[in-house]
Amino acid sequence: MKLPNLITDPNTLAGLSHDEAEWAPAGTPYAALRPQSTEDVQQAVKACAEHNVPIVPRGAGTGLSGGANATDGCLVLDLSRMNRILEIDRDNLLAVVQPGVVNDDLKKAVAAQGLWYPPDPASSPWSTISGNVATNAGGLCCLKYGVTRDYVLGLEAVLGGPVPYGTAVRLGRRTTKGVAGYDLTSLLVGSEGTLGVVTEITVRLRPAPRPAGTVVGAFDSLVAAGQAVALSTSRGLQPAALELIDRACLQAVEDWKHLGIEPDTEAMLLARAETPDDADGLVAAFTDAGAVWTERSTDSTEAEALFAARRLTYPALERLGPLLTEDVCVPRSAVPAMLAHIEEIGARHQVRIATIAHAGDGNLHPLLITPPGDDNARIAAQAAFEDIIDQALALGGTVTGEHGVGLLKRDGMIRELGPGAHAVQQAIKHTLDPLNLFNPGKA
Repeated sequence: MKLPNLITDPNTLAGLSHDEAEWAPAGTPYAALRPQSTEDVQQAVKACAEHNVPIVPRGAGTGLSGGANATDGCLVLDLSRMNRILEIDRDNLLAVVQPGVVNDDLKKAVAAQGLWYPPDPASSPWSTISGNVATNAGGLCCLKYGVTRDYVLGLEAVLGGPVPYGTAVRLGRRTTKGVAGYDLTSLLVGSEGTLGVVTEITVRLRPAPRPAGTVVGAFDSLVAAGQAVALSTSRGLQPAALELIDRACLQAVEDWKHLGIEPDTEAMLLARAETPDDADGLVAAFTDAGAVWTERSTDSTEAEALFAARRLTYPALERLGPLLTEDVCVPRSAVPAMLAHIEEIGARHQVRIATIAHAGDGNLHPLLITPPGDDNARIAAQAAFEDIIDQALALGGTVTGEHGVGLLKRDGMIRELGPGAHAVQQAIKHTLDPLNLFNPGKA
C-alpha cells in the first residue's frame, strides 16, 4: 500500500493499537498514519479499499471500551494531528473544528469570546472532539444541558458506500433548524468509527453559563444516596450536575492528591445548582432521603476542589490495580435499586467495586478493581461485569451511557437490541461500509 509517511515502528504501533480499556483484545496493525487534512484521509481510505485493509480511526485513545483497538493487519488513522479550530462564529453560536481538537482546548477558545461548549466528559483535558462524537460522550453537565449529539450540527466524513470509498461527504447544517432528508449526522454520532471517518465537526455553542452554587450531601450508604437522586428527580429539580462518589473513590483521590477531602461517610452527592430554588430543593431532597449532613457553598474554589476530586477518580483508582470500567445507565427512579445490585454483585463475586456516577441521569460507573497479575480476580471481575450489565437491562436500562460499545460491550449490546434491531443495525453498516473496512468487529 503506497501512502506517504506510514508509521511502521513496532513500539509506536503498540502505543497506537489500543485505548484505555482493560482486557479488551487488541491486534497488531499493518501500519499507522497521522493525516493532517481531509485529503490525506481520503487517500488513505481509497488505498485501504483497493487493498482490503481495515481502518481503525482513533483520537487521543482515552476510550474505556476498546472502541479504538486495532485489528490484525489494519491501518490505524491517528487523527490527533488534525487539531485546528477552523472557525468560531459568535453571531450564530457555532464553531467548526477538526477531529483532533481536545475538548478543553475548544472550551477555552470559545470561553474567551463569552461562549460555552457544554459536553464535558471526565477526560475533557485529553479527549478529542472526534472521540466524543464517536461515543456520543456526555459528562457532568449533560444532566441539564445534553450530550454531544445535542451539540453536533454538521459533519464532514469520508465514507465508503454507496459512494466510492474515499468520498468526502458533508452532512447536517449550520442553521438552528433543518429537516431536509434523513438525519445522517446523528447516525454517525455514536457510531464509533464503524460507518466512516469524521474529518470536520460543526458544533453548537451556548452563551457562557451563569455562576452556580454547589450543594453537597453525605450519606451512610450508596442506596440512600440513590434514593436522594430519585427524590430530586421526582420533585422536578434541575441541577446542572448531580454526581455521586463513593467512599472508596474519595479515599483513592485523597491518598493520591491530598486535597483535604476526608471521606467520613459511604457516599457523597455533588450538585451544581444555578438557581436558589434548585439549591433549596436539593438540600431538602438530600435531607429527606436521610443525608448524614448537607451543605451548600458559593465558594467557587471549594466547589471546584470537590468536582476536581470527581474528575480525578479514574486515574486515582488506576494506581491501585487494573480497572474494568462499567458504563450502565438505568431509569433515574431505578438508581437506588441498581446501586444495591452493584453492592450485591461485588460481594457475591468477591470483587472490589468503587462507584462513581452521573447520578442525576442514571449513568453509573462501577469501577472493578483487581490486583495486578491475579488471573482468578480477573475472571471474577469479568463475571461481575456481565452481571452488572444483565441487571441494568433487567431494570430497563442500557449497557452503555457514554463510553460506547467497543469490544467490551458488544455481547451486551446484542442482548439489549434484540435480533430485529440488531439486524437493522447490521444492514445500515453493510450499506455504508459494504467491504466492512471501518473499525470492523465493533458494531
